[in-house]
Amino acid sequence: MSGPLEQDDLALLALVAQGLTVEAVGRRMLLSERTVRRRLRTVCSALEVSTPIEAVVWAVRRDLI
Repeated sequence: MSGPLEQDDLALLALVAQGLTVEAVGRRMLLSERTVRRRLRTVCSALEVSTPIEAVVWAVRRDLI
C-alpha cells in the first residue's frame, strides 16, 4: 500500500491522468461505470480532495503515478 491508496487505486488514477472517461476506465479495469465512480469518490475521500483531478495531482506530486 502507498499511504492511503492501494495499487488498484493508483492504476485507476493513472488512467484518469491519461484523460480516459469513466466508461473507458471501466472497460480497461473490467469494472462498471458505477463502480469506477464509487471508487473515485472513495479515493478522493481518503485523500481529502474534492475531485479526481486533485487526486491525480496528489499522486503525481508523490511520484506514485
